[in-house]
This record gives sequence, structure tokens and C-alpha cells, in this order.
Amino acid sequence: TKKYSVHEGTTKKFSYFCLHINNNLKEKENTMSDESNEKEFLQDNNAENQHSDYKPANGKDGIVKHQLTGMYQNWFLDYASYVILERAVPHINDGFKPVQRRILHSMKRLDDGRYNKVANIVGHTMQYHPHGDASIGDALVQLGQKELLIDCQGNWGNILTGDDAAAARYIEARLSKFALDVVFNPKTTEWKLSYDGRNKEPVALPVKFPLLLAQGAEGIAVGLSCKILPHNVGEICEAAIKYLRGEEFHLYPDFPTGGSIDVSRYNDGQRGGAVRVRAKIEKRDNKTLAITEIPFGKTTGTASKPSTFIDSILKAAEKGKIKVRKVEDMTSANVEILVHLTPGASSDKTIDALYACTDCEVSISPNCCVIDERKPQFLAVSDVLRRSVDNTLELLSQERLIRKGELLEQLH
Repeated sequence: TKKYSVHEGTTKKFSYFCLHINNNLKEKENTMSDESNEKEFLQDNNAENQHSDYKPANGKDGIVKHQLTGMYQNWFLDYASYVILERAVPHINDGFKPVQRRILHSMKRLDDGRYNKVANIVGHTMQYHPHGDASIGDALVQLGQKELLIDCQGNWGNILTGDDAAAARYIEARLSKFALDVVFNPKTTEWKLSYDGRNKEPVALPVKFPLLLAQGAEGIAVGLSCKILPHNVGEICEAAIKYLRGEEFHLYPDFPTGGSIDVSRYNDGQRGGAVRVRAKIEKRDNKTLAITEIPFGKTTGTASKPSTFIDSILKAAEKGKIKVRKVEDMTSANVEILVHLTPGASSDKTIDALYACTDCEVSISPNCCVIDERKPQFLAVSDVLRRSVDNTLELLSQERLIRKGELLEQLH
């Protein structure tokens, strides 16, 4: 919300502007009945593919008449469409959001086998991504923490503790061998101009693996959201082989933070489903419990970023739901949270209470939403796998045909 200070010299101009808006609204009411038939015709023909035909009028003497209805119909719908298609939701063909695709394309152009400063990668990616360096840096760190496409060097943070990565000038990255093998092929890539027309960027990368299911995705757009849980790479490969053989397959989430999962209501990753994720709790002795794995999306916390996970245990102890004397966070490379019980407390009952009253057990609701043919689509996880496998077969066929043509050209 912008604040304006109205000075003496601008009061008359502001009143004159308000008068013109009122006159414009009155004129619109008078002509509404005459234009109703024309508007109904336009709406019937253009409702599916077009927004309002509103255009700001060019006023005389610095006065511009704005139609508020047209502004909302045109500008807000354009904004909502842009956020859905170009920012928050991944594409079904390669599994990337636009910022991730641009980062990988930029890293491929910079690739010489050596590490590059993340600050350099961010600056280079800004040739393709118009939304600033902060969004690029955050997306790059998230890709690096998944340890699949990017080979990292330096302090890239910790998904267990919630520690942030070091500044972009201190950490380095390069494409992994896996990414170089399955993500890129300029001969089978469809290209488009970047936002300023100076460079070319891929419409979608020719990915030959279900990366969307392996990495997962999460985003909030206007009017919809996306939450695709990560899956085990080995299980993805086994499910793809079963699909190619025409056999039935099932695919369930697998989390990098560990824990156990109840998938009875997973609903194949579609809207309305849910999974319950539990931490792993061990008995060290009769007076000490150790939490060695935590639910997906939770962290053990740091001094600057306290953990809601540990706070939930302390609050349950304050309310008398569990009998705990002290909680110690010993997490480093692996999770280790020690829960010291009060004398006489039952360890078995305390474990049950931890699952019932704290974040040691959480519910996660998936929502598999992807961009397909320039529209958001709600699919099942199995459908995403089938589409990815079919797309991989098509890409491999294209590569073979291109290679065949090159060899025939060399022979002649």
C-alpha cells in the first residue's frame, strides 16, 4: 500500500481526477444497455482463451481515465496466469520450475568440468530469469541440497538442522555426471527467446528420467498449490521397468530425513490424499530416549532458527502430557535428540505420548499439480511416471534418428 502526501498544489488536480472517474462511471452506466449485446457476443467467443480487451486510455492534458473493471479483469488474470505457468508449478516434461530450468541451462553454458562460484552462476542466470538474484540463489541451494543434479563444494546448509548455506561468494557448484547424462541435448531441445530477446533458453529440457518424482516439488501459486513428495530413485527405476513390461506397479514417497510412513491414504499422490510420517525413537536406557530420524519437513533447529519440532516436545512437557526432565539436541551429521525422562516415567508410555502430542508424528497432504500444454493439470503420481517414461522413449528415438542421419551424411 502506497502512502501519498497531498500538498496544496495537488489538491485541485486530485479532485479533478476524482471528478473524471465519476463522470466515466456515469457514462459507462448510460451506455451499458446499448453495449450488452456486443459484450455477450464477445464473451461467448473469447471466454476460453482471452481476457478483457481493456486498454488504458490516453488522456489529454495529463488526465487518464481508468476503468476499474477492466483493470481487474485483465491485469490480475495476467498476473495469476504468469505465476502459475512461469514461477510456482513444475512442467511435466522435465519436472522443473522455470527458475530451476534456467539455472541448469546457465550451468551447462558455464560448464568446463571445474567448480564455479555460486555468485557467478546466479549472475549468469539473470540473463534468463527476470526476478532477481535472491530467488535464483535460493532455488540453486535447494537443488544442491537434493544431491542429485548438482555437485556442491562448501557449506550448503543442512536439511536436518535447518542451517542456511554460506553466502554465494563462498560456495561453489558444478553439474553432476548424472545431470550431464540425462538432462541435456541441444539437438532435441526446443528453444525460445529469453525475456529481453537477447538470448535463447529451453522451453523444456530433454530430461530422460522422472526427475519430478525423484526430487519432489512444492510451490504456491494464485488459486492453486503444488506439493509432490520425493521418491526413491531405485524404486522409480523398478516402477518404470514394470510399466515398460506392462505390469502393475505402485510408487510411494521416500524422504531424505528418514522416519517411517503410513501410505494407506496416499491416493497415488492426488488431491485429498494424506500420508502420516513418524520419527524414529530408540530406547537408550530406562531413563533416556533418542530420536534419530525426524519427519519430512521438520528440522532440529539452530540458535538463530529455533526448531518447532523440539518446541513441540517442550510444550507437551509443560502441559503435563509427557514426563520429561530435559531435552538435548546432539545433532551433527546425523539426527540425535536425547529426551531425558523424569524418575518413575514409563519409556513405552512416553513414546506413545510423543507420537500423539508432538511433531514426532505429522500428516502431509500431497497435491500433484503440473504444467501440461500451458495449463495446470492435477495428475496421479503413476500418471506422471508413465508420461515421463513415454517422453524418455520419444527422446531416445529422436537421438537415434539424428545420429543415423549424421552417420549417413558422413558416408556420402
